[in-house]
Amino acid sequence: MTLAIIGTGNMAKGLAKVFSRAGNAVVFGSRDPSEAASVARGFGDTVAAASIPEAVAKADMVFLAVPYDAVAAVVKAAGSLAGKIVVDLTNPMKADFSGLAIGFSTSAAEEIARLAPQAKVVKGFNTLFASVLQNGGEVAGTPATVLLAGDDADAVAEVGALVNSAGLKAIVAGPLAASRNIEAVAALNIGLGYGQGKGTDIAPTWVGI
Repeated sequence: MTLAIIGTGNMAKGLAKVFSRAGNAVVFGSRDPSEAASVARGFGDTVAAASIPEAVAKADMVFLAVPYDAVAAVVKAAGSLAGKIVVDLTNPMKADFSGLAIGFSTSAAEEIARLAPQAKVVKGFNTLFASVLQNGGEVAGTPATVLLAGDDADAVAEVGALVNSAGLKAIVAGPLAASRNIEAVAALNIGLGYGQGKGTDIAPTWVGI
């Protein structure tokens, strides 16, 4: 499977680590292909780089590892997303990170689905700090939980299988509207990690599932 990771920041690097380790082909997509190539070199031959539309065209699954405010521009730059599974990592936080800017009647994932109506949008990975992924996807020796939501059951199942194969634990929270709850969990995690000084080697999970 070829995975396009749009972005070159810490979350993008963390995803590349866990996915390439599991044997997937990974390509970084960026508006600056030279920057993407520089990041990709740090992973050896298992990770490539391209422009955003080139990365999307090559991919079976696309990960949006960019700030929520950048999503509209990225979707516009991506070209056709028809039939693609698009995994949304974003959290629509206020500028001061005091909480979510949206969330009661919509979510980042639902807004992305409106921007790319022909894509199969799945929420996921947004409740994890980048350091958890860069440490191999574990917290205190336990596989980190990835909460998923989406309206296309087959797409959610495919992302879940990828998550589990990469050594993490997938939990399906429901349809795409459940992203409102998942994004609230992420906001709580951010508040604990940064606001309460608990650090970034933490992650939410559910016991007994």
